[in-house]
Amino acid sequence: MYLELGGETVLKSWGKWLILALVVLGLVTVGHPSSAQEPTTLVVSAAASLKDVLGAVEGIYQPLKPGVKIQNNFGSSGALEQQIIQGAPVDIFLAASPREMDLLQRQHLLLPGTRRDLLSNTLVLITPRSASSIHSFRDLTQGSVHRIALGDPRSVPAGDYGRQVLQFFGLLEQLRPKLVYGQDVRQVLSYVETGNVDAGLVYLTDARTSSQVRVVAVAPPQSHQPIIYPGAVINSSSHPQAAEDFLDFLTQPPARKVFDQAGFKLLPLK
Repeated sequence: MYLELGGETVLKSWGKWLILALVVLGLVTVGHPSSAQEPTTLVVSAAASLKDVLGAVEGIYQPLKPGVKIQNNFGSSGALEQQIIQGAPVDIFLAASPREMDLLQRQHLLLPGTRRDLLSNTLVLITPRSASSIHSFRDLTQGSVHRIALGDPRSVPAGDYGRQVLQFFGLLEQLRPKLVYGQDVRQVLSYVETGNVDAGLVYLTDARTSSQVRVVAVAPPQSHQPIIYPGAVINSSSHPQAAEDFLDFLTQPPARKVFDQAGFKLLPLK
């Protein structure tokens, strides 16, 4: 728009002010980068038995670190280990046994100095709540027991611990025809909850999440290798510092209290 009187001068003056305004706006934007930053997303691949408790722990962590978003990937430790080997974008791995973590460490896939043993657990024999004939591991040999759920020992730590327990009692070969394998410990729990099997071997922490099952026997500690949950930052993590901070938080009192209340055993911090 032009003014009749001194139009050219007025136009030039408005142009100068427009340029100055744009410069100031640019400086303001540069001075406040956080307003445009996307939150840091950490991908946590964790054993299925950690599903409920990890959600509770993250509920405490998120308000403390609002700029960090946690994306969980739950499954059997063996399956998660293979995903990491194949290049899946993972920042933190939380396994239910040292076996899978050892393999990744041998392949130099863990960020040096970040591996630590976090938790332990208890292996138990469960049945549907309405069942009444099973009271011990040896009762699994009864003719009335047709199907027993167990995590696949090749990829599910709870299944491998369960295999060791049955072997300890001298029952493995006798019970092998009755075994139904689950892809992770939560699937084993589901099989028992729905009555699709007569019994199953899971962690105590899993059994405590369900009102549809009951614990009928506890595996003696000497019947299997120690149950240890290690954690580590993956070497290819896009956010190694944020990942290490979250892993450190899992060893702090607020998180350890949640793990303890869920039935996990706390390992001494090193």
